[in-house]
Amino acid sequence: MTVGIEAMNVFGGSAVLDLERLAAHRSLDRTRFENLLMKEKAVALPFEDPVTFAVNAARPLVDALSPEERDRIEMVITCTESGVDFGKSMSTYIHHHLGLNRNCRLFELKQACYSGTAGFQTAVNFVLSQASPGAKVLVVATDISRFVVAEGGDALTQDWSFAEPSAGAGAVAMLVSDRPEVFQVDVGANGYYGYEVMDTCRPAPDSEAGDADLSLLSYLDCAEQAYKEYARRVADVDYRTSFDRLVFHTPFGGMVKGAHRMMMRKVARAKPAETQEDFDRRVRPGLEFCQRVGNIMGGTVFLALASTIGNSDLRGPSRIGCFSYGSGCCSEFYSGVVTPDSRSRLAAMGIAEHLDARHQLTTDEYDLVVRGGTDIRFGTRNVTIDRDFLPQARAAQPGRPKLVLTGIREYHREYEWVR
Repeated sequence: MTVGIEAMNVFGGSAVLDLERLAAHRSLDRTRFENLLMKEKAVALPFEDPVTFAVNAARPLVDALSPEERDRIEMVITCTESGVDFGKSMSTYIHHHLGLNRNCRLFELKQACYSGTAGFQTAVNFVLSQASPGAKVLVVATDISRFVVAEGGDALTQDWSFAEPSAGAGAVAMLVSDRPEVFQVDVGANGYYGYEVMDTCRPAPDSEAGDADLSLLSYLDCAEQAYKEYARRVADVDYRTSFDRLVFHTPFGGMVKGAHRMMMRKVARAKPAETQEDFDRRVRPGLEFCQRVGNIMGGTVFLALASTIGNSDLRGPSRIGCFSYGSGCCSEFYSGVVTPDSRSRLAAMGIAEHLDARHQLTTDEYDLVVRGGTDIRFGTRNVTIDRDFLPQARAAQPGRPKLVLTGIREYHREYEWVR
């Protein structure tokens, strides 16, 4: 049977910061900044959290279904490292605000930036099991980088001149079913690879720590080893010719470019000139959306997949190889097929138009957001969101229903729909 992504959508927030402004504002090393290959970063505002991002990404998918199809969503999987509660899954909020059938499994997955792929593969295997023929799974990878650096050590400390420009916010929602009209999975074509490494982590709910050099080395190691395991399981695969496009987990574009260069050198035995041409043709289309949103952890590989489908000239069925990586670490290389119809269906979501319509922050506005970020930290018991904070951002993209956070009462998060 066939299985994969029936529909998908991206929500990249209500506000965005031009990274040229940030580089000048922070006096960043220009050479290093340019190597990031980033253009913009989505910035979470006080009325936004991982729940609002998830629901706003998923609502167009749900609204496009008939009542009968909607009731076949029998599982909601949230994939995140930005949870809002140690016990209560965000899937419960998402399920409620989308008005889904109560005969539904609701749960949350965490494994750094691999979580989205973990949720996706869980959904794929549920559909393949035929335990409930015709059932659909809503998988939402949602995250926010709005955290303070962990203190108290020299080795395990983020270099924020490196991390801040690439830290994004947003969500990717996918409907997984036996009607893979956007992305048809190559069933059984998977290579996974993982081990314990302390490259990056969240030792406290609202803080990040890590070793950037170790993270890069672990990412490169996993890219090579996960692909080799894929090649061991899949007959006659060739890195250069088997895949029309390649999608990578994209913390920032420069990391992907380095990984692709390594793979072309070590696996494909390619020369530098061929490597650059191959990058421009097979990899660069997947960077477009990532360069405008930033790293959204578990959703980033699917943000790159959406970008590849939306920004490639697809003239027939095309196989895409996908590499997913999550710190700590776990990784996977898998593949699937897209068609020109995949691009048409994704275009109907208006992802590029949504990214264009976000409020452009000034650096002063950005600093206000950063300074106010502690108002709704993990474990906040009671708070009321200031409705007058950046009203122009709140009103961005008029006409499209948007869920916003209005407050927290005794730990329970309260939301409302605005237009």
